[in-house]
Amino acid sequence: MTTTQSNTVQIIQNGATLNAAKADVLGQPVVVTGRRLKMAAIEDEIWLEGELIKDPAAFVSALKASGLKFDWFTFAQKFTDIKPHYRYHYDWDNMAAIPLNGWEEWWEKRVSHDLRKDVKRSEKRGLVVKSAPFDDDFVRGISGIYNEARVRQGRHFWHYGKDFAAVKAENSTFIERSEFVGAYVESELVGFIKLVYTDGAARMMQILSKEAHQDKRPTNALIAKAVEIACERGCTYLTYGKYTYDNKKNSSIVQFKRRNGFEEILFPRYAIPFTAKGKAAIAAGLHLGIKRLIPEWLMYRLLDARAKVRAWRNPEAAPARVADAGEPEAAVSNE
Repeated sequence: MTTTQSNTVQIIQNGATLNAAKADVLGQPVVVTGRRLKMAAIEDEIWLEGELIKDPAAFVSALKASGLKFDWFTFAQKFTDIKPHYRYHYDWDNMAAIPLNGWEEWWEKRVSHDLRKDVKRSEKRGLVVKSAPFDDDFVRGISGIYNEARVRQGRHFWHYGKDFAAVKAENSTFIERSEFVGAYVESELVGFIKLVYTDGAARMMQILSKEAHQDKRPTNALIAKAVEIACERGCTYLTYGKYTYDNKKNSSIVQFKRRNGFEEILFPRYAIPFTAKGKAAIAAGLHLGIKRLIPEWLMYRLLDARAKVRAWRNPEAAPARVADAGEPEAAVSNE
């Protein structure tokens, strides 16, 4: 059993930079997040390859000796492994994924007629989508997309204003297993996807496009190209974050993903209490987040109210766009 002394690192969570306790536990980087309720998890869990925890009992024992202070530990099976294997408390997590059986199968059977029209329309309107090298020119193009607008979907866009070095560093993660796909109008980068290849799947880490070119449907065209590239590489799935967030089972992002051929895959996520507070939180469902306790109908009403407040505070902000949505409420994904 090998553990190292815990230390503090900076992580980015939902656009915010946070200080988090971190320790190496049996070769896996474990970080602790949360304020009143502290959760331990493997850092960048969904982007790592292979079976991360081969012996949960041994891992729990190593966690106890790690020096980390937290209320519960969570880990998940791979989304392709849907049968629960362990006798710990678990909840069903979800993934938005396209099972890949060839580009033609996706194009002809999985997507709507309107989606096919949008992709064809993008080409007619001069959009060119292709795999692109991650060089300084591409980073400058990403910066141009980030800095198009300070406000997206009625809220401050957390990538806005970052300098070249920050943009390059943040997009260089897992670079040895990554591929970038760009959408161009002439020489201008107007949208991009970052794909990370993990355990035979192509996973979309980020997808974003310029508001000024939404008439060309760049996000739809980027997804179509990502499906094509993933099929050529022999990937089994193309994934796009979660299928549903909180209790929003019929949100615009769910509709968008469904329209692009994604389906929901459920897989077990375990929660193991380490303190009495953690045990009580898991029993009450608080480990899933407060939003999961809000009924769906009330969630939509609260979101509508929030949108009106944001529109009042930011009258220059662009309205929400269902046709080019991302993770969630913006065409961006950073899981």
